[in-house]
Amino acid sequence: MGSTVFDSVLFRDMFGTAEMREIFTDEALVGRYIEAEVALARAQARLGVVPQDAAQAIEAAAESITIDYDKLRRETEIVGYPILPLVHQLSAAAGEAGGFVHWGATTQDIMDTANVLQIRAALTIVARDLREVRDILKAMARKYRDTPMAGRTHLQQALPVTFGYKAAVWLSSIDRHIERVDQALPRILLGEFSGAAGTLASVGEGGLDMQKLFCEELGLHQPSITWHVARDGIAEAVTLLGLITGTLGKIATDVMLLSSSEFGEVAEPFVPGRGASSTMPQKRNAISSELMLAAAKAVRQHVATMLDGMIHDLERATGPWHVEWASLPESFLLTASSLANAKFMLGGLVVHEKRMLENLDLTHGLIVAEAVMMAAAPKLGRQHAHDVVYDACRKAIEGGGKLADILAEVPEITEALGDKDAIRRRCDPANYLGMCGPMVDRVLSLSK
Repeated sequence: MGSTVFDSVLFRDMFGTAEMREIFTDEALVGRYIEAEVALARAQARLGVVPQDAAQAIEAAAESITIDYDKLRRETEIVGYPILPLVHQLSAAAGEAGGFVHWGATTQDIMDTANVLQIRAALTIVARDLREVRDILKAMARKYRDTPMAGRTHLQQALPVTFGYKAAVWLSSIDRHIERVDQALPRILLGEFSGAAGTLASVGEGGLDMQKLFCEELGLHQPSITWHVARDGIAEAVTLLGLITGTLGKIATDVMLLSSSEFGEVAEPFVPGRGASSTMPQKRNAISSELMLAAAKAVRQHVATMLDGMIHDLERATGPWHVEWASLPESFLLTASSLANAKFMLGGLVVHEKRMLENLDLTHGLIVAEAVMMAAAPKLGRQHAHDVVYDACRKAIEGGGKLADILAEVPEITEALGDKDAIRRRCDPANYLGMCGPMVDRVLSLSK
């Protein structure tokens, strides 16, 4: 049985996905350590530093070795790091060639490189899921391009918008995140082979060539200089996840608000029993959105931890490095969960267009008071038009009735706008959508 939401039988698929968990299991991590050790031996053999047959023996041992995890755990607790205990097992499995395992490397070289390999695999999943969310939002923005609804500021009705416009705003952020991931990869996917203090003194002349071939073997970029204590790449990866889950948390918040009983404009997909209450049969809680919001809050904390962890001392840290071991996998698990919930929730989102129209009429025309003011301004002057419409709004709020009917009784407004039909047209929210449609079109055209 697990002890945290990440390994709990009950909660693990709510705070992660099986696919992402697989990347960060102990077995997968140790596999990455071994992959880095084998790549190092191959690179050194290409340079003639390690005998070719020794490199081949190390690779063969890596493929056939059965790791004693109990022994590895015990020795890791003693040493404080898993690489030396693992090198002992790999060296023993490689026989005579075992003396060439880990040649010239230091523990952090292997651990950093393994983490980068994990990040590459994890970001591949994140990028794929972002593109799937993008496609869902593109279809939503296109379908509801002209569906009017109340736009709200400070939780009050402000001006009419369209639901397609709202979806396009969400989409624009997702597009930028896809771009950010692509742009960040060259900065994040750096191999690490630099030796004890980062100077490659252990291998001497030709060390940079060895480093280059090591990175080449793993498909990683060669760094310009050692990054043992320059953690911006790893921190950028988690900060990216903070941005992504932040956007998903915003989308989730919008959906939760719009699905509240008082709004009733959208609803998460119906699945029997999902979001049910133990006591209130009528409840359909927005569970996917709630998990997305929780992920955003949790990853945000990890971003702060990673930024704090960037402050390493001198040429090798005395502790800040260790916080990455906790924050890195948890951040990716939470992000994977949020993206999975977003795909499910947005892919089946129920949009109640009729309720959107009903809510638009909730204030009996007050939502388009600005439209009337701006239409009357050319003849009355902006400030006087504002004052006249403001007084009409006050009467509508205090005495009830439709704003259009009240305005029709104001001579200055009828003189400025025309007859009652003209005033009613100005008070129709569907006629005051601004550039919602063209903005949706522009976002769709730019979303590739």
